Amino acid sequence: MTDERTPSQAPADEGPCLLRLEHISKRFGGVQALDDVSFNVWPGEVLCLAGENGCGKSTLIKTVSGVHKPEPGGVMEWDGQDMSDLDPSKAREMGIQVIWQDLALFPEMSVAENIAFERNLGSRLKFVNHDAMRREAARILDRLGVSIDLEAKVSSLSIASRQLVAVARALIADARLVFMDEPTASLSRHETEALVAIVRRLSEQGVAVVFVSHRLAEVLDVCSRVTVLRDGKYVGTYPTAGMTQARLTELMTGRNFDYEVRVPQAQTAKPLLSVRGLTRRGEYEGIDLDIAPGEVVGLTGRLGAGRTELALTLFGLNHADAGEISMDGERLRMTSNRDAIRAGIAYVSEDRLSLGLIQPQSIADNTVISVLDRLLSNRLLSPSKKKTLVDDWIGRLRVKIGETTDPVSSLSGGNQQRIVLAKWLATNPKLLILDSPTVGVDVGARAGIFEIVSDLAAKGMAILLISDETPEVYFNADRVLHMRDGRIVETFVPAETNIDRIEEAVHA
Repeated sequence: MTDERTPSQAPADEGPCLLRLEHISKRFGGVQALDDVSFNVWPGEVLCLAGENGCGKSTLIKTVSGVHKPEPGGVMEWDGQDMSDLDPSKAREMGIQVIWQDLALFPEMSVAENIAFERNLGSRLKFVNHDAMRREAARILDRLGVSIDLEAKVSSLSIASRQLVAVARALIADARLVFMDEPTASLSRHETEALVAIVRRLSEQGVAVVFVSHRLAEVLDVCSRVTVLRDGKYVGTYPTAGMTQARLTELMTGRNFDYEVRVPQAQTAKPLLSVRGLTRRGEYEGIDLDIAPGEVVGLTGRLGAGRTELALTLFGLNHADAGEISMDGERLRMTSNRDAIRAGIAYVSEDRLSLGLIQPQSIADNTVISVLDRLLSNRLLSPSKKKTLVDDWIGRLRVKIGETTDPVSSLSGGNQQRIVLAKWLATNPKLLILDSPTVGVDVGARAGIFEIVSDLAAKGMAILLISDETPEVYFNADRVLHMRDGRIVETFVPAETNIDRIEEAVHA
């Protein structure tokens, strides 16, 4: 077992720390968000801030960046100087930058304008020097060792390129400490490796990086230490050398998770879903696929392999140019997702924020939105039917909520994903398509979601599980299909295959 380190211990005895926090607490009304947390960062180190959703990570970051004031009695120091009167403006002047998961970029402005944005803020009216702006942006991108079209609109960039623009904007503001909140949540393995290389480059240049991520493998790879929070409390700071994902999961959740592959059942039933020769030009080609009742089939591959495009066709949102889809032996002719829903197909999108949920609406309204026609009484929505259905699914999926009338945006990522599941399970599907169901979901909530998946399969539901994280499909699917360049190129049975074999194939 890894020995715990106190926050005051330097990672390599490299002199005084850059940031020192001792006994930091923060309360919001009756909620204790932070409870006696200590947290230190040294110049040039890459440190992970780990914990489940709701453990206090965001509150701690906002406290360090001057958004929140800590409770009296805490100590906050920057380069040995007191920083108790911190506000966001002072934090930026000191070199503290935060890159939130949504990046907070201006999509209709150019790359150069986004990078140099803060340099053009001020109280005096002045003309913008576009040439100087481009030179500054080019200098920072060169420092990062990357090339991006300075005139391109940010809206035209990939998520990975937008991440680099956000990092460049932090550096142009003379950052000395950069918090990165879930920077790789929407990135492929290749894009993640590129971003990790940038993080290492920043470290070599003396910029400290605090990495927040639910992807524990990359945390252990890129960070030298990991600070763990649980329920707002400080658990400990540990060296990543010798740390395992299982041990880190235990520290974050207080629970042990046993990771074992599924033992596939002998398939005697006819396939529920049968796909033959399915093709959509430029996206996927010649797809043959069978899924039996009660079977979990994993679909993995690099970003751009055509996985989501295939899922959208199975759900009636994209039309294939050739091939056929059958359910229960009958060919489907789908003109929209309504036809798919009537056939017993449900689809949980990889983008729950914009496609899976209506964030401003209530938990209850999001839960019932797919089955409103079943809740009518005399052509009006029946409050009693609605309440019964909502209470039933919230109970069955063990969703942690305040009130059903609260906006769904008030929930943690894991609980939001359970509401998305509830919305589609309420349609009583025969086939459930899960497209990257754990993006932005912490390790404890992930385990809960896959328990639900396993229970659904045990009750006879067919499940197509799409993920670019090999461990997810390896430990939760009966079969794993490897998709590359729009084709299914290999099939693996986890019970008969080492996980490294699948990793090597996918990332070859």
